[in-house]
Amino acid sequence: MNAAPVVTERSAAKHRRRAPLIVGPVMIALVAVGYLAWQHVKQSPRAATEAPPPVPVIAATVQKQNFPIVLTGIGNVAALNSATVRSMVTEQIISIDFKDGQFVKKGQVLAQLDPSSLQAQLDQAEANLARDEAHLENGRINLGRYVPLAKQGFAPQQQVSTQQAKIAQEEATIKADQAAIEYAKTQLSYTKLVAPFDGVAGIRLLDVGNIIHSSSTRGSPTEPNALVVINQVQPISVMFTLAAADIPAVQEALPKGPVKAIALSADAKTELDTGTLAAIDNQANTTSGTITLKAIFPNPDRKLWPGMFVNVRVVTQVQDNGLTVPLDAVQQGPQGQYVFVVGADHKVAMQPVSVRETLNGEALIEKGLSAGETVVVRGQYRLTPGTVVSLANPNDPAAVPNPTPASAGLLP
Repeated sequence: MNAAPVVTERSAAKHRRRAPLIVGPVMIALVAVGYLAWQHVKQSPRAATEAPPPVPVIAATVQKQNFPIVLTGIGNVAALNSATVRSMVTEQIISIDFKDGQFVKKGQVLAQLDPSSLQAQLDQAEANLARDEAHLENGRINLGRYVPLAKQGFAPQQQVSTQQAKIAQEEATIKADQAAIEYAKTQLSYTKLVAPFDGVAGIRLLDVGNIIHSSSTRGSPTEPNALVVINQVQPISVMFTLAAADIPAVQEALPKGPVKAIALSADAKTELDTGTLAAIDNQANTTSGTITLKAIFPNPDRKLWPGMFVNVRVVTQVQDNGLTVPLDAVQQGPQGQYVFVVGADHKVAMQPVSVRETLNGEALIEKGLSAGETVVVRGQYRLTPGTVVSLANPNDPAAVPNPTPASAGLLP
């Protein structure tokens, strides 16, 4: 009766001894599976699960508009007319009626010379005329007496002829007196030195009390022989040069109407005035290979001043409906010029372009683009073909930095 319990206890003890032997391999297998899973997760790239964020850029649309074709030259401003005010008579200056640098009108009195001696000459000429007119009148009265007497035989005919000759002589004397009066008046008018045209006066060369000599005579070699220089600045001229190879384009434009000329500051950043081309010199400079041209500008704000150096743009033609983009969109690469075009999926592609003309921050595209396409204007340094971009506010340039090569990571 006691045999069955003994067998049961032995079986239980044997089961307890086998349990650790089974758990051990199971734990090892679980650790191995976990290790392999960890290695797989460690080696898988994150880029496959996380796409990079879009690159912010500023973009612009390719526009279709009229675009001027220009030639650019360098020149200097010159007065349209320049005159050195001199005196036709030698007299003392008794008044100066302008200020240095003053704008003067044509006919305005600049200085008054002492008129005393010339006024005396005019008075003398007028007195001579009065005297000779009295002699003429007396001669005519005597002739009126002699003619009836000669007809009646009471006076010789010779006396009548002599009196007629005296009258003719008096008439000639009176004409000479009249001419002397006109000359004296002219000389007297020279005592007022006037502006020959509208312009600006320079620094005066003589002061009140000095003797100004006539243009045909000269006092001391060191003494100034002029009062002031007047320059006409409205309108004003600009003399500039273009390459001789560009002249055919200018000559082709001239018969079509006035050729527009634009004057810019020496750094070519500020537009000063707009005028027209006036003339082309009749020969080229064989040393430099350039030709001098002359343009006239109205100069209403007097931004152009004689002696200034300026840049001049000559508009030879206008390209109708030309494709234009901001100049900042055009990049230079090893293969030439290109732009980044933004596709409908916001991915960019490099597009080679040909630029015909650039002006005022705009580029005229000859080929490579179509109207309405979107091109990147700012932020190209972070782009490669296929990069996804986001369009930033074009009115906020700070939204997309335009770094130097160092800040872009191109330099150490």
